[in-house]
Parts: sequence; structure tokens; C-alpha cells
Amino acid sequence: MPDTAETTLASAAAQRPPFYRDATVVKWLVQVATLILVLFAMFFLASQAGDNLTAKGIKTGFDFLDVDPGIQLNGGIDDDPATGGRALWVGMVNTIRLSIGGIIAATILGIFVGVARLSNNWMVNKIASGFIEYMRNIPLLVHIIVFFAVLGGLNKFTADVGPINGWLHISNKGVSTPRAFISDGFYQWAVFLLIGAIAGRFVMKKRKAKQDATGAETYPLGSFFGVVAIFAIVGWFLHPIFGWVGSIFQTIADVIDVIPQSAVRVALSLIAIAAAVWWIRRFLDSRRTPAGLAKLTDDDWFRMIFAGVGALLAAVFFFIVWPGFSSWLLNSSRDLFEVAANKFGDGRDGLPLGINRPDIAQRGNFANPGPAGLNLDTGVAALFFAIVMYTAAFIAEIVRGGILAVPKGQTEAAQAIGLRRSTMLRRIILPQAFRVSLPPLGNQYLNLTKNTSLAIAVAYTDLVQVGQTILNQSGKSLEVFAIWMLFYLACSLTISAVVNFFNVRLAIVER
Repeated sequence: MPDTAETTLASAAAQRPPFYRDATVVKWLVQVATLILVLFAMFFLASQAGDNLTAKGIKTGFDFLDVDPGIQLNGGIDDDPATGGRALWVGMVNTIRLSIGGIIAATILGIFVGVARLSNNWMVNKIASGFIEYMRNIPLLVHIIVFFAVLGGLNKFTADVGPINGWLHISNKGVSTPRAFISDGFYQWAVFLLIGAIAGRFVMKKRKAKQDATGAETYPLGSFFGVVAIFAIVGWFLHPIFGWVGSIFQTIADVIDVIPQSAVRVALSLIAIAAAVWWIRRFLDSRRTPAGLAKLTDDDWFRMIFAGVGALLAAVFFFIVWPGFSSWLLNSSRDLFEVAANKFGDGRDGLPLGINRPDIAQRGNFANPGPAGLNLDTGVAALFFAIVMYTAAFIAEIVRGGILAVPKGQTEAAQAIGLRRSTMLRRIILPQAFRVSLPPLGNQYLNLTKNTSLAIAVAYTDLVQVGQTILNQSGKSLEVFAIWMLFYLACSLTISAVVNFFNVRLAIVER
């Protein structure tokens, strides 16, 4: 009798529950149902918005991108854009420039201020603390307006403007500094830099392996930069020999021009299917044990099914939903390689880089900054200084917290072996502090990029200011807002991807 009871219990335990009570099936069904509901809601809201706009006689579309907006932009890659799309592109480039420059400057300043706040020198400590408390407790817009007022109240721009005439001009018309620019031979020189980077990485790995094996100081990073510097110096004089690279790019562009669109659709579909197969194989390999393939759960089967379904949906997208994607991809690729071929074209054998000192343009009785130097007018300078110092205050606190998170024993051990404070910070404290600081630093980089939208307060031609002008002219509010959202989303995702990449590289590898 006990044996019968045990058999009954074992058979009941082995029996699978009905699918509507299976936790894995229910979980996936709920997720699929939620996805379908979200997509249906988005489609319903979009169709309703379209019907309402049509009923009110409001036309939607992105035709304004091909229409001359008739506006003049102050600064950027194009002062007189021929189309609305070109004008928005100018605003995007200005935003990207301001974001990249601001991130670099704010990071450097924030590290110095954060370290200074931990200084044993009373004066340095209090100055750093005062800077942090002042900058981060006042709204950024107020800082921008204050800097704008201060710069606008400086001395007038004259022919003998200083503080260093011909090198640095600071006046009520902004700041002018020397401008470095890419010259004709830059791209040929870049080939030398690329070869140098490959060779330098090889040398760095060899030197690091020797250092790990013997314990001797081999300076792997210094060796890398030394090799790159040697190739850069040699390439500065010999870069014209790589002018033939342009013919390769032109040949690729000509080949792309004759590829049929149907072949591209088939290739993209095959790539999607191959990617799904590759992912499934890797997934199965991760489930293998010395005894063979482990038993797959229902959750594992659903993941593999979704990978296959995703590949099939991608093929449907390329063939049915957006068949013109292949045409866009071909045209864009051909244009890209033609531009690259032009960069290596005939006559581009000048110096790789050039530098221009700021000059003065005399217009009648008035002196103005000339086009040679890097000119930041009052609005741009106010925005840049405010956004850099404001973000640097937050970065300083993050760096300070990261340094304090390093175990005290690390500092004591460094002091015990006689390391100087600068060496201790550079080689021991800061590398460990950045492991803790990098994720919140990424948040500050995102905030800085989004805060550039306050440029509209000082009439700087960033994406928001240009979009606002086009919106007022065309009335395409939804379309302009969609472009804003997609652009800032792309910037945020790019910054997050870069930060996550370095975050993974800095993570401690468990043994």
C-alpha cells in the first residue's frame, strides 16, 4: 500500500499542469498580450490624431524639410540653409559640438574640483566647496543669464583688443581663440594614424605580457602612444602616398550603384536569419555541460522561438512593411563612399592640420571678430561656461564620493611604500574611484546634453532654437517635436552605450 501511494504521488508530481496554469506559459502570454495591446493603443491613438487633424484641415507630413525656410543662422556649418532639413541639421551639429565640448571640459574641471575638495590645504578645500555649493544650488538658467550679462558688460571690441591680441580676444562680443582645423591631407595622414594604432596595440600587448610575466615596469600604455607618435610624425611628411585609397572608395561606390534592390532585401533577410541562428547556437552552447546538453526549460524554448520569429518579422519588414529601406541603404552607402573618395582626391596633398589665429574684421568704423579664429559670441560663451561649471559641480561631488568609497587601506598601503600623493591618486585611488563614479557620471553627461536645449534663452542656434523657428513658419508642431524627441533619444542612447562600454571594461573580473 505505501508503494502504491508513493507511485501515485510520483506520477502526480511528474504530470504537467494545464497550459493555463503553467507559470512560464502564462508569463509569456501576458507579455505578448501586453505588447499587442501597446501596439494597438499606439495605432489607435495615431489614427485618431490623424483623423482629428484631417477634420480640422491641418495637413501633416515632413514636406517642410525640402522647403527653403528663408532664415539666417548665426554660427554653424551653414549660415544660409537651403532647406528646412539642412537648417535642422545645422542645429543638430551645433548641439553635438556643444555637448561634446561641454562633457570634456566639465569632466576635467569636475575631477580637479572633486580632488581639491578633499585637499588638506584649508584654502583649496574651502574654494572648491564654495564653488560646488554656489554652482549646484542655483538653477542653470540663472547661471546662463548671469554669464550673459557679465560678458555683455565687458569692454568693447577694438583693433587692439586683449588680453593677448592676436591670440585671445575677450570683449562684449564674446571670446575668440586660435582655431585648429582639418586640412587637405588629413585623411591620408589618418591612414598612418590607423596603422600606428594597430602596431601600437600589438606592442602594448607584448609589453604588458612581459610586465605580467617578470614584474618589471615596461610602460605598455606609454609604448602605445610612442608608436602612434612615431607613425604620426612620419605620416606628417609622407601622407600623400596614400592618395590612391580614394580610388578604392570610388570603386566600392560604383559597385554599390549597380546592386539591385531585391538583392539587398534578400541579403538583409538572410543576415537577420543568420543572426537568429547564431544567437540560438550560442544560447544552446551556454546550456551545455560535460555530460551533454542540459534539459531545456519552457522559458528557454520560448526565447529561442522568439529569436526565430524576430528574424522572420525582420524579413517581412524588409520585403513588405518598408521595401524602400533597401533603396535608402544603397543610396546612403554610395554617397558615403563617394564622399570618402573625394576626401582622398587629387590635389589633397597639403598639411594634415592647420591653425588660424583670431583676426579682426574692420567693417566701417566698427571692429568685429574675423572668420579666421574660433569665435564664441556672447550667447554661446555664456551657455558654454554656465553649462560646464554647473555640470562640473555635480561631477566633483561624484568624484569625491568615488574617492571616499575606496578602502582606506589602499591609501595607507600606497603611503607605506612611499608613493607621492600625485602618483597615489593617478595609479591607485582614481582608477578604483572611477569604477564607482562612472554610472552616475553617465547620468550627468545625459543631463548636460539635454540642458543644451536652454540655448534658446540666449538665441544660440541649437536644434531647439532652429526647430522653434521652423515650427513658427510651417506650423508643423508634431513633426518638429518628433524630430526633437528622436534626436535627443539618439544622443542619450549613444552616451549610455559608450558609458556602459567603459563601465564593463572597468568592472572587476571575478576569479
